[in-house]
Amino acid sequence: MSTVQFSSDQIRPIKSNTVAGGVYSTRNASKTSSLGERYHTKPGDVEEEASNLKQEGDIKHKQVFRGWLLLWLAYQATGVIYGDIGTSPLYVYSSTFTDEPSYDDLLGALSLIIWTLTLIVSVKYVFIVLHADDEGEGGTFALYTLLSRYANIAKRDPKEESMVKMERYLSTDLKTSGRTVRNGLEHSRFGKAVLKVVGVLGVSLIMSDGVLTPAQSVLGAIQGLEVVNPNISSSTIIGASCGILVFLFLIQPFGITKIGSIFAPVVIIWLSFNAGFGIYNLVWYDHSVLKAFSPYFAGAYLVRNQTDGWKSLGGILLAFTGVEALFADLGAFSMRAIQLSWMCFTFPCLLLAYIGQAAYISVNPSAYSNPFFNSVPPGMLYPSLVIAILAAIVASQAMITSTFQLLSQIMKLSYFPQIKMVHTSKIFHGQVYIPFANWLLMIGTVIVTAVYNNTTSLGNAYGVCVILVTFITTCMVALVALLVWRLNPFLVLFVFLVFGTLDGAYLSSALLKVPQGAWFTLALAVVLSSIFILWRFGKEQQWAAEASDRFLPSHLVTTGADGQLQLTSAFGGGRVTHIRGFGIFFDKAGDMTPTVFIQFLSKFLATPDLMVFFHLRPLSTPSVPPESRYTVTRTAIPNCYRLIIRHGYTDEIVTDDLSLLVLEQLRDFIIREGVSLGPQPVDKAPDTASSTQSSDEGREDTVAARLADVQRAYETQVMYIMGKEQMRIKRRTGIGRRVVLNAFLWLRDNTRGKMASMKINPDQLVEVGFVKDV
Repeated sequence: MSTVQFSSDQIRPIKSNTVAGGVYSTRNASKTSSLGERYHTKPGDVEEEASNLKQEGDIKHKQVFRGWLLLWLAYQATGVIYGDIGTSPLYVYSSTFTDEPSYDDLLGALSLIIWTLTLIVSVKYVFIVLHADDEGEGGTFALYTLLSRYANIAKRDPKEESMVKMERYLSTDLKTSGRTVRNGLEHSRFGKAVLKVVGVLGVSLIMSDGVLTPAQSVLGAIQGLEVVNPNISSSTIIGASCGILVFLFLIQPFGITKIGSIFAPVVIIWLSFNAGFGIYNLVWYDHSVLKAFSPYFAGAYLVRNQTDGWKSLGGILLAFTGVEALFADLGAFSMRAIQLSWMCFTFPCLLLAYIGQAAYISVNPSAYSNPFFNSVPPGMLYPSLVIAILAAIVASQAMITSTFQLLSQIMKLSYFPQIKMVHTSKIFHGQVYIPFANWLLMIGTVIVTAVYNNTTSLGNAYGVCVILVTFITTCMVALVALLVWRLNPFLVLFVFLVFGTLDGAYLSSALLKVPQGAWFTLALAVVLSSIFILWRFGKEQQWAAEASDRFLPSHLVTTGADGQLQLTSAFGGGRVTHIRGFGIFFDKAGDMTPTVFIQFLSKFLATPDLMVFFHLRPLSTPSVPPESRYTVTRTAIPNCYRLIIRHGYTDEIVTDDLSLLVLEQLRDFIIREGVSLGPQPVDKAPDTASSTQSSDEGREDTVAARLADVQRAYETQVMYIMGKEQMRIKRRTGIGRRVVLNAFLWLRDNTRGKMASMKINPDQLVEVGFVKDV
């Protein structure tokens, strides 16, 4: 920051303990006139423009990692993402067959597993879906938010609009098919609603799976002890499982980086064991199963077994349960890290695991009932049991992390109340932990474990959510390909039909599990979706009610013929008086007139001597450097400024000396404005002698006088003025709408209280209450 020197002694810098800049004392204050008399500013002269209030850094951009950081991230991803899909070799064959399989059926099932992992996981997810990120975020809701930036299909929170980069193509830049689809969505309320519900449903399905997966994996791991001790009691298994689950959730506050780095060796050793055992079984038993790489055997299996073959797909789909975590956890890692860890390590290990088990089962058909432990090489049973139990416990982490990532997305787009979210890494910005979700998940998984009490019951509820999410993802990525990537519609249709057919086959088979237990996860997903949509509906009604307050300051006040401030004719034209002091109005949006100021002015017809519209703008970065943190502009209202403070998730802005921080930034702005604009007109009192002064002296006097006025207002009193908005349902509202809005208002009233946690002197706090009809 440049240093400004003045020839007189009217301004002296004094030491400050903050990073905001200098604090200046003033002298000869008695010679200056009041603020209301000194500056007569016409609204049109200083009207703010949006470009001055927005910066490129306000918009989130995905992180790109290279070199050792990328390898480290891939290592973490191995520990977090692949625990679920990586432990599938424990039960896929036993879930697919009901009795000893024939050689041909074994080849057919293996061929289906190979090509499913290749097409659905590697081709579809790793090479296609991961590219459909929304600035680094993944999951079905990220697909929805991505589409909403390229088509007008969603309303946005006014305070978030400045942080969203809309990239809607011109109609002439889209192919005919893309233009038709976009116009259809933008002009169809039904189409928008369906897309919204589908996006939210995808999130809810993964979250409901997040309740089931830890229970399934940990309970399965502890039940593995029966291999050593068949007499172990059911109560012991349930008790141990619940204890491990509680421990697993207790360590979540340590963050993904630490947890992933600790869990990665377990998953790496587990997958290495699977690969090694697979090679051993291929060499010592039946290497002819390698023929299953031909898709002919998969087709022949389905044709030969017909209905039974179709039903068995419900078991084979367990080979890729957890695939949704590859995309949902994208925000915590990166596309390259996931691609690297899957293609270079996890995928080859899983292929070798399934091929090796098939080689062993072809010689020992009865081994299908417990394929992993029965095919373990001699002398490796106990080491395998230990690492299998550890890997099954770690498998829960994929869905826990997904829940945190997805919940952070829906909160950002106002589908859920703003609850506490903790960023756990200064290096990897997308890694988050949400305490409320963590403890709720813990309670849910413990209850599910105690109620279902064995993996057979849980297995009946498992898998349906996964395949529903993959089908939803296929449909939404097809829209992304048309509207965002602008691909040839025939290519999009062909790829959609291929993956849609695969997903549809597995989905139709998995739906047979609904009466047997899958209804639980579907019902939970419906409940979660209803809560998300209810909150969003309520927020949209709130934004509509607040829309009347969305205007520039010049529409509210004007300067009268006598130079005094008054309301515009639209607001009654009353004269505005002054309240001595320094008023800080908290502003949610940071671009228009704060609602709290409108309500304050309309109620009291008075303004503080000096006013600041104060707006906090959180950014998805650990910290914002001081030179980029503050933006100060003048508004159309005399003696009124706007201060925007950009802050990262490790910055603490609202402190005990917040008013001092605001004062310093305001003084710094006045000095810089005086230097850049030159002398400003000052109305002289009638008895003040007029003389010709140099440009430097005029500039110095004007800046010094303004600083003196600011200091006087600050020393008189500081007021923090906040709005306390109440929502009221309109009369003659229908019963259905009234019930929904009452539920929203109940949730809203029980999730508020942000101001209570702010470190502000309550003696300086002024709350302005007002009511909005919804």
